[in-house]
Amino acid sequence: MAKKVQKKQQQGYFKFIKWFWILFGSGVLVAVFIFLLASWGAFGEMPTFERLENPETNLATEFISSDGETLGKLYLDDNRTWVDYDTLPQNLVNALVATEDARYYDHSGIDARGTLRAILFLGTKGGASTISQQLSRQLFVGVRSRNLMEAVTQKIKEWVIATRLERNYTKEEIIAMYLNIYDFGYAADGIRSASRIYFGKEPHELRTEESAVLVGMLKNSSLYNPIRREELVLNRRNTVLGQMAKYDYITEEEKDSLQALKMNINFNPESHREGLATYFRMYLQRWLNNWVKENPKPDGENWNIYLDGLKVYTTVDSRMQRNAEEAVQEHMKNLQAEFFHQNTPERNPTTPFLDLSKGAIDTIMERAVKASPRWRHLKREGMSEKDIEATFHEKTEMTVFDWNSDSYEKDTIMTPMDSIRYYKTFLRTAMMSMEPQTGHVKAWVGGIDYKHFQYDNVIQGARQAGSLFKPFVYAAAIDQLRYSPCYTLPDNQYCIEPGKHGNMEAWCPKNSNGKYSGENMTLKNALANSVNTITAQLIDRVGPGSVAAMAKNMGITKEVQAVPSIALGTPDVSVYEMVGAFGTYANQGVYVKPVMVTRIEDKNGTVLFEYKPETKDVLSKDVAYAMVNLLEGVTEYGSGGRLRHTFAKDRIEYKEIITGYPYELTNPIAGKTGTTQNQSDGWFMGMVPNLVTGVWVGGEDRSIHFNRLLYGQGAAMALPIWALYMKKNYANEEIGVSKDAFEEPEEMSINIDCSKEAQEEENDLDTEDDLEDIDF
Repeated sequence: MAKKVQKKQQQGYFKFIKWFWILFGSGVLVAVFIFLLASWGAFGEMPTFERLENPETNLATEFISSDGETLGKLYLDDNRTWVDYDTLPQNLVNALVATEDARYYDHSGIDARGTLRAILFLGTKGGASTISQQLSRQLFVGVRSRNLMEAVTQKIKEWVIATRLERNYTKEEIIAMYLNIYDFGYAADGIRSASRIYFGKEPHELRTEESAVLVGMLKNSSLYNPIRREELVLNRRNTVLGQMAKYDYITEEEKDSLQALKMNINFNPESHREGLATYFRMYLQRWLNNWVKENPKPDGENWNIYLDGLKVYTTVDSRMQRNAEEAVQEHMKNLQAEFFHQNTPERNPTTPFLDLSKGAIDTIMERAVKASPRWRHLKREGMSEKDIEATFHEKTEMTVFDWNSDSYEKDTIMTPMDSIRYYKTFLRTAMMSMEPQTGHVKAWVGGIDYKHFQYDNVIQGARQAGSLFKPFVYAAAIDQLRYSPCYTLPDNQYCIEPGKHGNMEAWCPKNSNGKYSGENMTLKNALANSVNTITAQLIDRVGPGSVAAMAKNMGITKEVQAVPSIALGTPDVSVYEMVGAFGTYANQGVYVKPVMVTRIEDKNGTVLFEYKPETKDVLSKDVAYAMVNLLEGVTEYGSGGRLRHTFAKDRIEYKEIITGYPYELTNPIAGKTGTTQNQSDGWFMGMVPNLVTGVWVGGEDRSIHFNRLLYGQGAAMALPIWALYMKKNYANEEIGVSKDAFEEPEEMSINIDCSKEAQEEENDLDTEDDLEDIDF
């Protein structure tokens, strides 16, 4: 009897074992079959081998400065720049593995223990998605469906793709792909953008507690948003640090000290309208759009400047660009305050316009209304002009530019018509800095604030040059007639008779103060003090055609009429072209066309473009050096003298608009101021041996200007920006801006020593009248 019972027990045991293995084997077979079905596409399309090898990710075009910094990016939806695993800090990798996949290095895409735990406890004790599965969902599966069956099939696809990814990529490559793919919010696509936007640094600079914040956001970047939910994100960061301690990536003591720290978010949103070098970046966007049309891919398609991950290496130095923008902001804020003071409704009822009739003002405003984005938008929507005009007189909420508010913006309520007039009250500016030997543009500021003033005055704007054009006349005279800077001419009123040089009537320019000394002046003194009568005599001797040709050879592309009046700066020129032209003097007579882009690479590092310098021999070395010598006189005792000296008048109330004064620069500087009629435009060009910089300041319309030369001259409006910029550059010796003398040719055939030929005529600039006598 006992034997029968024992036999039945054994049969029952073997039957249990048999069915266990049958069920287990069936389960395995079913799992294998499900995997096969998924890989065959039964649950939806699966990525091909080619797609696994080359997953589709949108990469932003990156603009890189000459000193290796990212100036900005071009993108539509994905602000992503790829970084390799080697550039990721180890603390970031450790935080990721400890928090998201502790057994990452022990499995092949699926964590069996984690999966079983998730099934048994229904996910209450942690999920089972490995880093590889999360990457497969990001790349190929998409957002988890709320439908249970669809969610199950999605999970199966994740498993299959994860195992394939593990076969195709190393563990390190998968981590890099995952961190590069993830969307951290606020256009922070990928770990590099996230590091820059949330902490203002590159990924390799991240500290452990900062890496913990970003890893914590991987759970749900919308929920764990450090800008909107600081406390929640802080707790999540501390959880990540706890995981790092649990798995021995940091000690308990380190965990405690790190958890006690604040998050210190340094939010730096990246957009096309904000950040460093905005005007320059928008110029590059236009330049790239033209470049891709002429340089297609090998398959004939055009490059997509928003998606293909191009790397554009530029000539701009981020340190010099930052110095330039700071100099512009410091001076323009100060200058604008004085302009507002002088143009209150009580002082100027037609503010900001001067000396215009109501009809002329109405014409300007009507033109501005029809050129506005609001008008164009409503016109496209089919609204009648009458109805559109009515909307311009309806008050509405808006955010406008304001120098005195945080971030230079304030919220207000005004009519669109009033906002147009309000914006016209702001003085505009442009500044460009270039290395004359290479043509490399080192700084580019097209206005006071790109977000609100998008017109780029560096290259899009062209304004009258005023006295800034006179060096072309002097260069032609020295080149053709071999005049020396010491050559003298009488300061008498001078007329070019009718019929000469294409003149219909006699041309008799006056000096700006209406006075004539009657004495002989050296060319150096005449240019330094911008004496019109001397310039008139020179253009009469060389002819306007020679001066126009000289300007063209030095990069002025707009046609310059061959008439005598060009000697006093009637042609319209851009800052971009004038900087290139003045670079000819500093570069020993060789014109080098300004260069902004040195190289373009695709996302794999293949070089697509390398620039070739465009040069032209315009002047001999001795003529170019003689011009430098003339222009040095401007800063030694002429209209640019305040760069070096302190004048009596500048020590009283007038100095308030000369931002940063006194400058007390002692190194050799060549330069030229320029002021147009009614003070509508103020210019300054300044040169040292390895840097040429041009600055323009003026109103949007020529009728917007200071009412006195004292305030509206180039030496007051533009020169301070140059001085502030140069002092900032000199404060950082690593930038390498020269303080040396200009190089003199070994064989100098033109005399520049005026001590024996003429007595220097120093001007006493201690009175306001004397300051206004000079045509700055």
